[in-house]
Amino acid sequence: MNMVEQISSADKRDTSNALFNRVKITEGLADPEKLWDVIIIGGGATGLGTALDAASRGYQTLLLEQIDFAKGTSSRSTKLAHGGVRYLAQGDISLVIEALHERGLMLKNAAHLVKNETFIIPNYEWWSGLYYTIGLSLYDLLAGKLGFGRAKHLSKKTVIKRIPTIQQKGLYGGVSYHDGQFDDSRLAINIAQTAIEQGATVLNYFKVTGLVKDARGKINGVITTDAETGKIYAVKGKTVINATGVFADEILQMDQPGEKAMLRPSQGIHLVVDKAFMPGEDALMIPKTSDGRVLFVVPWHDRLVIGTTDTPLKEHSLEPKALAEEVDFIIRTANQYLIKAPEHKDVLSMFAGLRPLAAPQDGSDKTKEISRSHKIIVADSGLITITGGKWTTYRKMAEDTVNKAIVVGKLTKQPVKTKSLLIHGSTPNVDRKNHLYVYGTDRDAVLALCKENKDWAQKLDPRAEFIGAEVIWAVRNEMARTLEDILARRVRILFLNARLAYDVAPKVAALIASELNHGADWELKQVTAFRALAKTYLLVPYPGKV
Repeated sequence: MNMVEQISSADKRDTSNALFNRVKITEGLADPEKLWDVIIIGGGATGLGTALDAASRGYQTLLLEQIDFAKGTSSRSTKLAHGGVRYLAQGDISLVIEALHERGLMLKNAAHLVKNETFIIPNYEWWSGLYYTIGLSLYDLLAGKLGFGRAKHLSKKTVIKRIPTIQQKGLYGGVSYHDGQFDDSRLAINIAQTAIEQGATVLNYFKVTGLVKDARGKINGVITTDAETGKIYAVKGKTVINATGVFADEILQMDQPGEKAMLRPSQGIHLVVDKAFMPGEDALMIPKTSDGRVLFVVPWHDRLVIGTTDTPLKEHSLEPKALAEEVDFIIRTANQYLIKAPEHKDVLSMFAGLRPLAAPQDGSDKTKEISRSHKIIVADSGLITITGGKWTTYRKMAEDTVNKAIVVGKLTKQPVKTKSLLIHGSTPNVDRKNHLYVYGTDRDAVLALCKENKDWAQKLDPRAEFIGAEVIWAVRNEMARTLEDILARRVRILFLNARLAYDVAPKVAALIASELNHGADWELKQVTAFRALAKTYLLVPYPGKV
């Protein structure tokens, strides 16, 4: 179906939802005497999941994010909803069982964004086929009724047929198994929308600058600033939850200045390349790299994501930078398994994310040995901090955190609702050959915008699939405020092709400005800042020499 036919089949319903209008949402802070049941700091996967859990149970819920939803780690994952094959090898069975269960719930509740992906492990030792078949059969068994499919031993001929670019020298065969694959920041936005539909007040660009305490030293609110207007709000709450990921220690310092750091950030980088380097629908899993880690090559939005690394850091930032040795490690490892591995010039985008791992008590720097399970800590002040975990277990982390908030805040106990709660947009009927599938049940409404303005039906650039209507939709219905919000986390161009993102920046900025009534100065500042960012996502200078 071409774009014109798609538009003609779209609903004629109103494509602008006041429920998701940021100005309207902000009005929820108008009453300074309002007492919230739960105030959440941080709008990543964990914070958004917690807001959804709390709101769906009927608690008065407020979430405040200092930049944009999923700005940090939650938009920079390997795009896997998985139980963790590596954790199984390490003997962390309970974590694997929990993650596999949550993986199954993710597929059920967000079927438009989560899919069953087949992974192939190539075997270059005669014994490894049997070894991995047995191990991955146990992996499937632990998933129970929520399993994605059984592991199978593959002949050498079958592996070559399914991954034509695999390195054939010394190949004995392979093993296929199933895991989940998804779009991380798209899911984060849909969780935010679902939380709002459940009654939560969810705001981006609201930075928490202080914690409010009563005479006993117990936290009973926060001070927050609207980054767009500069207005400062004092907000009262029965409980305050610190769900800021790698920035959790900063909130803990507000509570207890001089407190010992609780987190040890670990960096993981990813390279995005053209799918020609590994055509087909299967993903590749390299079970043991030169430094004992796991590497994935995963199809994602008709490109390939290759990663990841696990590098301990002593500091963190909103825009972590890939280290040269990390890039070389990924390219070198890919070269061992693919006939033609990508070179620096072939990288369409490179992104780095930080894992908020609990700091080891023995001072070890071996991040691969630090537990990936989540931890909930309650300070003497009553501040609740949730750390660790991974995207796949976001819902369970949220459930555990709200259960703790019920105790701390003496809230009326209500049962969890999120196990069967569909995420905004969820539908099993998706055509993954059309990139608009990520909008799920909103797809027709996105296309209906093209009737409002036929120019919005045009591609943002002839080299890619994205259209102007997606930009308008993100501003009107997905709380996007900046050029980066759109190109990084709503329409994923920055992560898919940073050169293309650089080129389309002026056109997208103009679309946003027309919707938000910004002037030419705003557009220029946005394009300048974004283009500087886009350059850091590439391994070779663009455009030309800089």
